[in-house]
Amino acid sequence: MANPDGPADKRRRRIPGQARAANPEARMPLLDHVRELRNRVFKMLLAVAVGAVLGWIVYPHVWHFIEAPYCRLHLHSELTHGQNCSLYVTGLFDSLFLRLKISLITGVIVSSPVWMYQLWAFIAPGLYHRERRWAYLFAGSSIPLFALGGAIAYFAMTKGLRFLIEMVPNNVVPIITINTYLGYAIAMLLIFGLAFELPLVLTLLNMAGVMPHRLFRKWRRMIIFVVFLFAAVFTPSPDPISMLLLAVPCVALVEIAELLAWMNDRRRANRDSPYPGISPDELMPLDLDEDSRDGVDAGRPGGQG
Repeated sequence: MANPDGPADKRRRRIPGQARAANPEARMPLLDHVRELRNRVFKMLLAVAVGAVLGWIVYPHVWHFIEAPYCRLHLHSELTHGQNCSLYVTGLFDSLFLRLKISLITGVIVSSPVWMYQLWAFIAPGLYHRERRWAYLFAGSSIPLFALGGAIAYFAMTKGLRFLIEMVPNNVVPIITINTYLGYAIAMLLIFGLAFELPLVLTLLNMAGVMPHRLFRKWRRMIIFVVFLFAAVFTPSPDPISMLLLAVPCVALVEIAELLAWMNDRRRANRDSPYPGISPDELMPLDLDEDSRDGVDAGRPGGQG
């Protein structure tokens, strides 16, 4: 006896193939895009909320880590009876808002793998293979570079704080609030972290063909000058050590970016050249066979006619 469900099963098995044939580019209607975006944003917010709850729990340890650069100053004040490492609050809800801010920042950092994956999963289907390769390079390099800049900023904060406090006139007691100090710490981390992203941006511009190596080499001195100028302006401490902590690693990364640009342009030239591995300026001996040599001689004046 024949199975009545057999033809139906065959039809069900053919539906996915028919759908792929009817929609080879896997296009989605606008409402489906909106639903997918809503679901992924919800997952991102949920991950940040869970991370914020964890940040609320470990808040004492996080705050101790944040205030460590200030505590290394060993300040003595009459208001604190000789105690150092003391910050102040001027409002009743300042302590609550501070804990909420730090918990939220901790949640964003802890949940970064989750919300970055959700963002990538939403964008990746619409990218070409070459664009995905650039995105992998950006995602895989931006986080370590930003973390490296933040680590250097964390150790440079003490010198900047010492300089700013020493500028206070005599007989004036500096009352530093926790909100002011937190704003200073976040600004330093962002400045150093974003400065370390410059080599990555230059590399991506080269891969996109916007900034070839010859242009890179032409503007190399200007780029290095801008890096030192940026470090001098945005580093609060005037001593050269703090400025060099930001400028020297950035210049080293710029040199690495120039090397990568040179290698990428050389690879691109070899790929597009009919003679791979040979520079356009390099002389190549002409080694023709007898038939080709006869053809060349026939084309010359007075040659074989």
